[in-house]
Amino acid sequence: MVAYTLLHVTGGGIALREYHLRRLALASPGAGSAPEAEMAPFSRFAEGAAPGAWAVWREGDALRAELRPATRLFDGMQARLATSPIAERPGPIPKPEPPSVYEGVRRAGVATLLTSLDGAEIYEACTAAVLGWDGVRVVCVPPDRPRVLSTAEAAVREHLPVVEAPIATRSRMPILLVNALKGTCAVNLPGREAFPPGARSEIERLFRALTT
Repeated sequence: MVAYTLLHVTGGGIALREYHLRRLALASPGAGSAPEAEMAPFSRFAEGAAPGAWAVWREGDALRAELRPATRLFDGMQARLATSPIAERPGPIPKPEPPSVYEGVRRAGVATLLTSLDGAEIYEACTAAVLGWDGVRVVCVPPDRPRVLSTAEAAVREHLPVVEAPIATRSRMPILLVNALKGTCAVNLPGREAFPPGARSEIERLFRALTT
């Protein structure tokens, strides 16, 4: 079985490193990292990788990494709604390696927010997880919704106060995109209130703290 992740190497290390290790089956919550022999290929990659976006595959003892273009997300980008390509699945999926069904819903310069079949709920974005804000806490979509299991969302769930609730498409609830490459991203979706700067800063501080 091939495990795949897309990660960001920075001057300070790998953003959300622990969560990428989990994706690659090199770590698990509460159990720490895999034995040193299993970790060796990843450790060699981490020590020598230039800053940037990297696609990483692991199959058995073999690790393969390729430098990729920078994130396609930018603050203020337009957003649109589209039905999730995995909306009929019963729950979340591991990050798929390219090419995947997500390629068909991506548009250059636009963040596609992926919805339920009836269009009532936002599950995720085409390249990121979606968080909401209820006025007090971060809102995460219910864990059984069909979407890619996100390293960034997992970090927020484990380290910040959150509530699980559907993020309705017809709502003024603020939303924020999060992923391991960009960190946080505010999109332009008419009718939505702005995500609070203080709450966004707290999420960004968390991501910096988890860069090792």
